[in-house]
Amino acid sequence: MSDSPIRPSSLINTVYGAFLRRLGGWISIADLIVLMGELDVDGPAVRSAISRLKKRGILEPERRGANGYRLSPAVHPVFDEGDRRIFGSLEPADLADGWAMAVFSVPESERAHRYQLRTRLTWLGFGNITSGVWLAPGRLLDDARATLDRLGLSEYVHLFASQYVAFSDLRTSVSSWWDFPAIQAQYAEFTDAYGPVAARLTARSGIDTGEAFRHYVPLLTQWRRLPYLDPGLPGELLPEDWNAVAARRLFQQLHAVLAEPSLRYVQSVTGLPEENVSG
Repeated sequence: MSDSPIRPSSLINTVYGAFLRRLGGWISIADLIVLMGELDVDGPAVRSAISRLKKRGILEPERRGANGYRLSPAVHPVFDEGDRRIFGSLEPADLADGWAMAVFSVPESERAHRYQLRTRLTWLGFGNITSGVWLAPGRLLDDARATLDRLGLSEYVHLFASQYVAFSDLRTSVSSWWDFPAIQAQYAEFTDAYGPVAARLTARSGIDTGEAFRHYVPLLTQWRRLPYLDPGLPGELLPEDWNAVAARRLFQQLHAVLAEPSLRYVQSVTGLPEENVSG
């Protein structure tokens, strides 16, 4: 895993996103503490993380025979967007599909919005061409439009669907718009952490559901940042030694082995039935 410990709130986000949305979106505090105990997070740390997630509007208290929390309806679109990025865009973009361009100008009196725009565009996968001009593969256009609208930032931004025509070498330019070494370092960290896990699991005939859960939640928590740091640029624009392909293959392999047993473990702890819900 990462050199720095994963925050309990991030692990809880993963538990809600990967499992609880499929089980009605609610869990009792007692059951959540049991699940998080499997990840070496104690009760006080769980309650502290829950308090932060409540303040951020991600979770809402609700009693269903026991005290618990459910996902706020307002964050369901955020989790749905996350699913598309994490599971739906594992292949590089097609150069022929063009680009999404964001151009913004924010008055100095509202510079907090400028910072928020830069942060959010980076998180969406946009690279910075020059001041106020950002670029991403065209397939990110819809998510960018929805996210900027949801955050109340749309009045500051012009979004364009564009094609590159001339004049510089695009591959050279792209390498200055995105921080390729930083992205590759994140992929290398993931592969170093979970390559040995995959090797051990493939040598066995089965896996205990609790063990699957203990592997899968940190795995998914670490992975889910990467499709945002890496916009999935067309392969012909990437370095020859681009290590994302091997990392994606590793993630897909472990997801296929661990996701369903992990869900069964959550159900065994909570007794919650699977529902036909978004996500």
